[in-house]
This record gives sequence, C-alpha cells and structure tokens, in this order.
Amino acid sequence: MKDFNFQSLHEKVKPLSLRRGDFDAFNKITLRLQSPDLKRSVQEIATIWNEIAPQRPFLYSFLDQAFNRQYQKDQRFGQIFSIFGALTIIIACLGLFGLVTYSIEKRMKEIGIRRILGASVPNVIGLLSQDFILLILIAIVIATPATWYAMHSWLNTFAYTVDIHWWIFLVAGISAMSIAISTIGILAFRAARINPVRALRSE
Repeated sequence: MKDFNFQSLHEKVKPLSLRRGDFDAFNKITLRLQSPDLKRSVQEIATIWNEIAPQRPFLYSFLDQAFNRQYQKDQRFGQIFSIFGALTIIIACLGLFGLVTYSIEKRMKEIGIRRILGASVPNVIGLLSQDFILLILIAIVIATPATWYAMHSWLNTFAYTVDIHWWIFLVAGISAMSIAISTIGILAFRAARINPVRALRSE
C-alpha cells in the first residue's frame, strides 16, 4: 500500500512495515468495532484475551484517542491563544476608550469654538479621530511582521505547512481598524453633538 501518515503531522510520512508475527510472540491486536456498545465489546474482548493469553495483562486504547493525544499540545495552545487574544482586544478597547474620553474632555472648549464658527459634526469627528487613527495604523504596521514571524515559526514545527496569505493580515488590520474607529466614532459623535454653549461655559 502507499505510505500513509501514522504519526503526528509534526512528523514527515515515513515507510512502515506491517507484518504478521508468530502466534506465541504476539502482544498487540488491532480490531475494528462495529457495535455501538463499546463497553460491552471491550468486556467480551477482554474475556477472549484472558482465555488465549492469560499470562499477559489486557491493555487497550482507541485509535481516535491516540491521534487526539498527538495534538493536545496544539489544541491547548490554540485555546490559550484565543483566551489571551480576546483579553488583549478587550483591554485595548478599554484603554482606547479611556484615552479618547480624556482627550475629548481636554478639548471640549476647542470643540465648542469650532462648532460656533461653523464646523459640522463630521468635521469635528474627523478632527478628534485623525490622531488616533494614525497611531493605530502605525501599530498595525509594527504588529504585522511580528505576527507573520510568530505564525511562520509555529507552522515550521509541522512537516507539511501551508503558506500564510497576505489577505489574512489585511482582514485582521481592517477588523482592528473597524473596532477602533467604532470606539472613537461613538465618543467623538457624542462630543460633537454637545451644545457649544455648554462646552464654553466657565467652570
């Protein structure tokens, strides 16, 4: 038969010899179970095994569980990465929210003056957003090569890898920018809609 992958995908496909040994020398049997009652099937097999080879203990495992154990580390890494990724996004949004709120509070009088002089709401939103958007663009430019290097290093632990396509980073950048613009836009819109008289009143 053709070579097939009988180990983890971290390993390359290697030649495998399947041979039949002498009856007295056997220590493993591979069986395909069709019965839905696995517990009963295992008990019946154990009974037969103890009749044939009572000197050897009956130990068994399922093939799907053996394969799953090969990828437990990768699955755990994926779960941890997802949790910390979600926490990072939440913390970043909270930090951005606080920074934008503080910036708007410091510029309330400027916003009021601009509104009195005829600035529209979109103009004020653009004024408040441009500095933050520039910083986010710089962050994306810095994070993209670092992320590519980390993903490339992880994929290299597998024997057969896939290419990292450029559109993945484009989608991630657009998603990050959309979240940031939404956070900034809501606060900027609220600030731009405040009555200019209220913004200019003496404290």
